[in-house]
Amino acid sequence: MNPGAARVFFLNQFHPMSIDTLKYSLVAAQACLDGGAAILDVYNNEETQVEIKGDDSPLTQADLKSNAAIMEHLSQTPFWVLSEEGKHMSYADRKDIHTLWIVDPLDGTKEFIKRNGEFTVNVALVKDGKPVLGAVYVPVTGELYLGVVGEKALKLTIEAGGSITEEDLASGLVLPMQMERPFTAVGSRSHMNEETSDFLESYKKEHGEVAIISKGSSLKMCMVAEGLADVYPRFAPTMEWDTAAGQAVVEAAGFQMVRKDDRTPLCYNKEDLLNPHFIVL
Repeated sequence: MNPGAARVFFLNQFHPMSIDTLKYSLVAAQACLDGGAAILDVYNNEETQVEIKGDDSPLTQADLKSNAAIMEHLSQTPFWVLSEEGKHMSYADRKDIHTLWIVDPLDGTKEFIKRNGEFTVNVALVKDGKPVLGAVYVPVTGELYLGVVGEKALKLTIEAGGSITEEDLASGLVLPMQMERPFTAVGSRSHMNEETSDFLESYKKEHGEVAIISKGSSLKMCMVAEGLADVYPRFAPTMEWDTAAGQAVVEAAGFQMVRKDDRTPLCYNKEDLLNPHFIVL
């Protein structure tokens, strides 16, 4: 395939402020790859230490090392960074910031601690509250999901710590992929609850056979984008950094990620960084 196809793929369609989507897609992807390498350095060490943050969620050395590796790339761009492991501006200081990175350096820390490989690195660029592009990386498998909203979503396989080029983008698999399978729902491995189970029962009435797959982290959103699943309901707490990159991949693949109550898309850089319950369709 002609490497120049990458530039056709990433057309600049975002106004009034111009965003070079090819340039920043490569930045986001490379940040994920290097963040993934930092995570694996800790993951492969049996002496991993875990702390408990103020919200009772776990924090490992891997979260912090991944965040540092990611910031080496994003700090060279003109956009502010909202990271789970970074210092958070007050809403009064960030409410007028129209374009920013939203980062989760290690999504699925519980899965990391369980050592099941189902954790990701998430980097998204958000403009006016909407994801513009997102990269989701699975360090253990080397799977990289990359999406530019309004254009396309891709899946590539690149080893953690490797380099990504325009040629890689031109050869990536375009999502979703077509496959024969039953109607499939994907749910959280660590946060399944009664409300989610009841919601999935409604699909059984409509479709008869419904396969249900449990996965950790933002992999669930990527499964819908890839064509491996039809729906992902999330009726438990998440934060903006948990979902921004995955939403970009989902929307770039032509699907929806909407609030449960009114079916409108999730928005970002809100005063309260907690997400509402949502459904990926």
